[in-house]
Amino acid sequence: MDNELNVTYITFDGHVETLGPSDICSSVCLLLYMTIVSANIAIILTVCLEKSLHQPMYIFICCLSFNSLYGSAGFFPRFLMDILSNTHLISRPLCFIQIYVIYTYAGYELTLLGIMAYDRFVAICQPLHYHSKMTFKMVTHLVIFAVLYPAFAVGFMLYLTARLPLCGNKLNRLFCSNWPVVLLSCVDTTLNNIVGQSLVMTTMIIPLFFVLYTYLRILLVCRRSSSEFRGKALQTCLPHIVTFVNYCISVFCDLLLSRYNIDEMNPFVIVVLSLEFLIIPPINNPLVYGLNLPQIRRVIFSFFKRYRK
Repeated sequence: MDNELNVTYITFDGHVETLGPSDICSSVCLLLYMTIVSANIAIILTVCLEKSLHQPMYIFICCLSFNSLYGSAGFFPRFLMDILSNTHLISRPLCFIQIYVIYTYAGYELTLLGIMAYDRFVAICQPLHYHSKMTFKMVTHLVIFAVLYPAFAVGFMLYLTARLPLCGNKLNRLFCSNWPVVLLSCVDTTLNNIVGQSLVMTTMIIPLFFVLYTYLRILLVCRRSSSEFRGKALQTCLPHIVTFVNYCISVFCDLLLSRYNIDEMNPFVIVVLSLEFLIIPPINNPLVYGLNLPQIRRVIFSFFKRYRK
């Protein structure tokens, strides 16, 4: 029993072998990771170096790219090791670190999407008050809130999980996730369940409804406006809506895997749903904003032209 209560390593049993041969899979995964890193760095450098993009909306997009780099760093290096290894072991402390990185990444993402929805709402529905409301001080406070709230909320949740004695070490996932780790415990986990559901409510559900409500207000304003105004409004909102919908699907997939019994699911489906949460948003954000927002696209193309000369 003492050995069971002192689990020092956790084994991933997420059926990574269903992805195919390890050499091909690792090459594709490495290429994807480098694409995510280079694409998001391109967005960050574009916003930082171009003074005309030093505006709230582009600052928030830059923060999204930083968050994509942060979340990818918490998953891809470890995942590449597991692909190339025959044993998929991770130490208990490193498992908790991965949980913290991935969950704060998720919290940052949705909080930033909520802030961006508010920014678009003020810009479209209250244009005369935009510069007085979205000041540099306000932008700074919003970004700090987006970072600190998930950091403390996830930190408290993880503290409760780290205190639990574990009776098993087999995790049916490709990476460490909080609730599956809690289920490995051999003591009452009611408090962890309450805190976990409260965290989902405050960091996921409430921001989700806030974003939906905000875009609904924007659509109602656009419906009563001219076609030219609707075109411009939708042009700036469409990338945010695409990113938001994509992220909601990703979060739903992760919650589905975390909260429901997946032992009878097809292993390949488990792998796809697991990877969707950590792969699609980081690659989607730079593509959506880099290709669809003309201001960013124009600056990126001008940089490439200068480099070629």
